[in-house]
Amino acid sequence: MNFISPAYAQAAAAAPGGQMDLITSVVPLLAVVVIMYFLVLRPQQQRAKESQNMQKNVRRGDVVTTSGGLIGKVTKTVDDSEVEVEIAANTRVRLLRSGIADVRSKSEPVKD
Repeated sequence: MNFISPAYAQAAAAAPGGQMDLITSVVPLLAVVVIMYFLVLRPQQQRAKESQNMQKNVRRGDVVTTSGGLIGKVTKTVDDSEVEVEIAANTRVRLLRSGIADVRSKSEPVKD
């Protein structure tokens, strides 16, 4: 009577090479993660940083586009988080800096 089946004996004999199987299955996964970082995550972080820098540097006279699609000219910076934008003649609105999607044309620096 044989207590060890042939399939179990073959699996036990292949056990020392199991580490190579683990390495060959993990390396492609790590390569995909690295490629995703450089193709997706890193450019997205750079765009977010540029957007925050643009919103922080908006000054009076800049023509901006809001995230809602309105185009207007910055007339006054209220504080660090808000600006006043003229969207039509004698029509001014207060806008959060985070609502600025694009700066279309920059103004000249204020002369001292």
